[in-house]
Amino acid sequence: MNSGGSVVIVSRSGLRPKDYSRTTELGDLMAEKFLLFVAFVISSGMSCHAQEPARFPLSPASGVENEPDWQAHSQKLTPGCEHPWSVKTFTLNGGRQQGVKTIVVNNGEIEIVLCPTRGMGILSVKRGDLWLKWDSPVKEIVHPQFVNLSSRGGLGWLEGFNEFMCRCGLESNGHPGTDRFINNVGDEAEMELTLHGKISNIPASDVEVVIDRTAPYAIHVKAQVTERFMFGPKLELHTELIVLPGESTFEIVDEIKNTGAQDQEFQIIYHANFGSPLLEEGARVLAPASKIEPFNDRAAEGIDNWNTYDAPTTGFVEQVYLLTPRADENNRTTALIHSKAMDRAASISWSLDQLPYLTVWKNTGAKEDGYVTGIEPGTNYPNNRSVERKAGRVPILKPGQSRKMSLTFGLHNGADEVNEAITIVNALGWAREGVDSPSVEVRKQ
Repeated sequence: MNSGGSVVIVSRSGLRPKDYSRTTELGDLMAEKFLLFVAFVISSGMSCHAQEPARFPLSPASGVENEPDWQAHSQKLTPGCEHPWSVKTFTLNGGRQQGVKTIVVNNGEIEIVLCPTRGMGILSVKRGDLWLKWDSPVKEIVHPQFVNLSSRGGLGWLEGFNEFMCRCGLESNGHPGTDRFINNVGDEAEMELTLHGKISNIPASDVEVVIDRTAPYAIHVKAQVTERFMFGPKLELHTELIVLPGESTFEIVDEIKNTGAQDQEFQIIYHANFGSPLLEEGARVLAPASKIEPFNDRAAEGIDNWNTYDAPTTGFVEQVYLLTPRADENNRTTALIHSKAMDRAASISWSLDQLPYLTVWKNTGAKEDGYVTGIEPGTNYPNNRSVERKAGRVPILKPGQSRKMSLTFGLHNGADEVNEAITIVNALGWAREGVDSPSVEVRKQ
């Protein structure tokens, strides 16, 4: 730079002087224009950098609710009903839940979510801040086509396990392992049973919603789920959910029918699963029983505290207890789980003529691994079918014969409702023999 303020620029033609004596003035003008542009960009909500890419989600994330496929409302069908209700159906998209169907029933007091694609299981039930559900490591509502029941040594059922209530059966349920059967040429052969059978991974057919147009305006959801096999079981499950507008209870009525021409074994367990916020440290399960038996040595370790729950514990190994329930004069019983503060509870009532056995499953592992407990009425305990057969706990249906099961689920909010429900359960503990404390048997494995 020379004393006159000019800059020498090197070019191919050699050195050539050029006068930049007005550089400061021009720079100020350019800076002013740049600041005005930036102010315009900011006020317009635009970025002075590259624009954000345009995004078009084609497959919603898990948990994002789609628009309903179909819906019905009380305003149109039952204008005389004082409790507003609705029924909606949805189709889920994305991942392993692609194509899964759900039905959401809201009776004005509770909301029930069913899944026809997964054997008419109940995904969740909600009443205010009381939820009947659990936070499974399986986040999607998995379509059965993506579940391999034989994986991990017959534990593949767990790939889709996240319902509040699912059925275990029908040909078999319980632990995986070897059992014997008669094959297509009439010989006795061996088969590998998978965990808890097939029924919760078979899509339902003949699904329909029925609304009573007269009081009490009952809402019915009906369906059929079948297990049919050439040279094997031919079983039909006819199921119906019944709920009245404004009520905090609902009923499941099932009928299992043997449509084959030969005798057929069957099993069913109603696997009802409870997690947070109802399940917590200090929560308790109440189940009137004349006998409690630990499933194995691991369960025997916790027999003294079989009906109380700890906080989530990393590495916890499940504990299972087998109960012989007590009942009232009509042979009906009730099991209940309540929060530590006894201000929230859920109950299940059923007939011992239909479901004579009860299993309590405790799995208070870390929340990330599945913090959950199960209250499970059934025709049997969750041993392998070969064990249950030897114990005489595998019922048989004659050709054309059927068997009905009915369960009533209750949601109890507030101390008054919970105390009333607890009183009913405690009264069953004194039924018949009048012995409140059950006998405890520890069996050797």
